[in-house]
Amino acid sequence: MTTNGQRPILIAPLDWGLGHTTRCIPLIAHLRSKQRPVLFAGNSWQRAYISKTFAGIETIHLEGYNIRYSRSLLMLSLIGQIPQVLTAIRNEQEWIGELCAARAIGGIISDNRYGLYHREVPSVIMSHQLRIRTGLGYLGDELLRPLHYRFLNRFDECWIPDLEDPPGLGGKLSHPHRLPAHSHYLGLLSQLGARGRRPDDEGPLLVLLSGPEPQRTMLSDLLWDQLQHYRHPTIFVEGSAAAQSRQPVPAHVQHFLQLSRSELSPLLRQASLVICRSGYSTLMDLVALNKKAILIPTPGQTEQEYLARHLHRAGVFYAVRQKDLDLAGTLKAAADFRFRTFWQKHTAHTGFTAILDRWLHKVDAGNSQ
Repeated sequence: MTTNGQRPILIAPLDWGLGHTTRCIPLIAHLRSKQRPVLFAGNSWQRAYISKTFAGIETIHLEGYNIRYSRSLLMLSLIGQIPQVLTAIRNEQEWIGELCAARAIGGIISDNRYGLYHREVPSVIMSHQLRIRTGLGYLGDELLRPLHYRFLNRFDECWIPDLEDPPGLGGKLSHPHRLPAHSHYLGLLSQLGARGRRPDDEGPLLVLLSGPEPQRTMLSDLLWDQLQHYRHPTIFVEGSAAAQSRQPVPAHVQHFLQLSRSELSPLLRQASLVICRSGYSTLMDLVALNKKAILIPTPGQTEQEYLARHLHRAGVFYAVRQKDLDLAGTLKAAADFRFRTFWQKHTAHTGFTAILDRWLHKVDAGNSQ
């Protein structure tokens, strides 16, 4: 389908947690504001989330990488699944070729899906992690970089959701010593919009869970048990429609399974403190709303562990390891933490529009030939 003669823009995020999907929301919103047709590709829960966010958007099924997480030895588990990921990338290449032939796709925006490029269609890959943290030290990271860049260079452009001036939000992840030549910094992407003032300390505590199983459930159970002895008003968001409802719910707690952007935004804005994972998209939302937060990285997920350390040392967010979490003690330590405001340009969350508009001009020029 085309609109006003324009071919659809395909947007397809990785299924590795909800964050890859939510950070595509500003891109979709801007495209729709310019009356551009958008085709969103993802698995069933990604499509459901986007359909709930954008009325009438067209979606199409694309199977995810379906990464499985273990309760321990996470990096070894992920390394063992590399053949599965490579197979998924090959399947993506076959799928995108068939889709472009059938639907006359005008342009492709892939969020960390390495097989979604096409030689005859302008193709972009979006990633904040240019330097992948392998957990095997500097040498391991450097050995992986050429392979990673080989995948990135198959696309026409690489978009980085961070500020250009280092260290930005992503630190060394998004500011490696050498960038792919076709890279562009987008600024920060948040599904929740404009920056806000911090509320006073009388606002509720917001527990905002996310990420892969079984670690999401393990943290949820740990926090739920400890919250029984906490009497401050609390909002507890499981972050998964498949999570189990909890009974009984204490009088001081509001409990939700999963919330849409419009449902989550007012709750996040009123919260005085957020407890959450250190996923990158969550961090961009926290910065957008100028929130204080306690970060609990997913154990063994090296990217989240790095981001939590980096931002704790910078004084932006308080961080604690899951195995060290004692809610009463952690809240007391966080009360004494400085929580400095993350510096950002006034265009930090809107700068992506210029890059997207420039790319659309190139898309239209190519499609008119």
